[in-house]
Amino acid sequence: MFKTIFKKPFFQPAGSGPSAGAASESADQAAELLMTPAALMPLTLEEARVVVRYMQPQLVAKGTIFMRQGDGRDTGFMLLLLSGEVTVEMLVPSRIEPLVITLLGPGSLIGELGLLDGQPRHATCVAVTPLRCAVLTREALEQLMQDNAPVAAKLLLGISVRSGARLRELTDKLKMYAQLTQAMEQEIGSRVNP
Repeated sequence: MFKTIFKKPFFQPAGSGPSAGAASESADQAAELLMTPAALMPLTLEEARVVVRYMQPQLVAKGTIFMRQGDGRDTGFMLLLLSGEVTVEMLVPSRIEPLVITLLGPGSLIGELGLLDGQPRHATCVAVTPLRCAVLTREALEQLMQDNAPVAAKLLLGISVRSGARLRELTDKLKMYAQLTQAMEQEIGSRVNP
């Protein structure tokens, strides 16, 4: 699926071909976005540029489902969104239509857990607009680890920090949900047994 959903690259490696200037600008944009809080803060600009050299620039057409909840076959990549918007959706038992969890924009990393652990995707991602993105495959990550272990370690640390923050956020939401459920049960109990 990975090879079939992405269009041709939108830039070539810096210094090659007639659009080398545009390629360099897009690579610089990708490096700068990797350093934002939405992505991987611990990287310096030079380290982010190293990571970008291992990424594949790609275009994704509007309406494309590029990650599907439950898919365990195509987990070997993550992407950095350079431009465009993506909805993250989940199928839940109580609904017919998918539940939109969030809307992501430029600077968002998508699919980093699947890249690391190879487990099935937890959500479906749909391109709401045409997307420009930079894709890091598991093979490219492994090559980065061999070529530049310190930068790979910072990249993995950044992914871990992001994952930890999301886990804390979900834990807080779960606590709030449990408290709300308990309060509702008490309210219902007080009305049934006055």
